[in-house]
Amino acid sequence: MNARKPLDALALSTMLVLCLLWGMQQVAVKLALHGMMPVMQIGLRSFIAALLVCLLMLARGERFSFRDGLLLPGIGAGVLFAMEFLLVAVGLQYTTASHMSVFLYTAPVFTVLGLHWLVPGERLGRMQWAGVAAAFAGIAVAFSNGLDTPSRDWLHVLLGDVLGVLGGLFWAATTLLIRRSALSEAPPATTLLYQLGTCGLILLSVGAAFGQAEGIVMTPTVWGSLLFQSVFVAFLSFLVWFWLLRRYLASRLSVFSFLTPLFGVGFGVLLLGDPLDPRFVTGAALVMAGVIMVNIRRG
Repeated sequence: MNARKPLDALALSTMLVLCLLWGMQQVAVKLALHGMMPVMQIGLRSFIAALLVCLLMLARGERFSFRDGLLLPGIGAGVLFAMEFLLVAVGLQYTTASHMSVFLYTAPVFTVLGLHWLVPGERLGRMQWAGVAAAFAGIAVAFSNGLDTPSRDWLHVLLGDVLGVLGGLFWAATTLLIRRSALSEAPPATTLLYQLGTCGLILLSVGAAFGQAEGIVMTPTVWGSLLFQSVFVAFLSFLVWFWLLRRYLASRLSVFSFLTPLFGVGFGVLLLGDPLDPRFVTGAALVMAGVIMVNIRRG
């Protein structure tokens, strides 16, 4: 296997595009709310992306089998992946896309905590513990940004923010399951297919059960949002990310990826008019600093 190399111009430009795409995805969901509810949006995008992954595997001649030992961990990863995005979908009905972008990105903090307890060689040092403390302090500060708003609005925003953090927790759980199971050696397309396929089936079922399949209005904005989320985010961006991880140092890629919530906040402000309370900005900065600190030595 070739050694991973430092980031070059190709990697930097590719990561910039990926961060832009990932930062835009929560905003895309909010933009299409008038025509399709979030659970149905994310379920449908996952299902479409899963079909695209199937077509790619067929074109490459890659085999998919339920007898290769990947079925149970694959379904498990898919269920955790679905829970993450179910929480995101529901949370976006209560909080802003900017808040969701930041709170969902607490996932790396939960990941390193899980690795600390589960993997002997992944013990946290002083810098990483300081990062964990900074991230959780940032969450507390960011949560407090709505204390001056009417109680009902504040409770709604707080609920959405909490769901965002829980989404980050499930994202971390998905990562840990993949790292600790046979999926760690599986082809990226296989792992992605399990995640997207299971997520799509679960979220479409949940959305239909709660009446979100009714009253869908396919406006140009909804079509555009689905195209963007399905093809560019859930399909292409994840495959490109896996390709980068096979060629470049993971630690450098991970630190660079923390531009994503910054783009998410920026798009939320520019396209949706999300407010930027000073306490939220301070809390978001602490969260991002903490996430970088806990990952700075890894690779």
